[in-house]
Amino acid sequence: MASLDQIIDDFAFLDEWEDRYRYVIELGKQLPELAEDKRTLENKVQGCASQVWLVSHSDGADDPVLTFEGDSDAHIVRGLVAIVLAVYSGKRASEIAATDAIEIFDRIGLVEHLSSQRANGLRSMVRRIRQEATAKVAA
Repeated sequence: MASLDQIIDDFAFLDEWEDRYRYVIELGKQLPELAEDKRTLENKVQGCASQVWLVSHSDGADDPVLTFEGDSDAHIVRGLVAIVLAVYSGKRASEIAATDAIEIFDRIGLVEHLSSQRANGLRSMVRRIRQEATAKVAA
């Protein structure tokens, strides 16, 4: 899977939004498919027009490293899931809680080129991950 720095560089390289959308879809194709038994109501992200599932894993430390799996039934949204995971997966809970991915997406111009429904879904994914991280830090 591409790193966040790689994704930001690739976005800067691609001038046309058509190419950027294709790139987001490509990122989604690289995302490992989520096992059927993880596509549960508990793992479903509320506030997304498409179906989106997020699963978190913790290493159990005081400030745990969290890793995430995710999937969607829509190609472009699956790519957005891949980008969100590039921002957050593999980081400490305290770092995740302090990182606003929407700010990063604004910087690369992603949010302004999404439909309002997709932008809201993106915010819902980010909010859910940061809430989980905040809960882990508080515990």
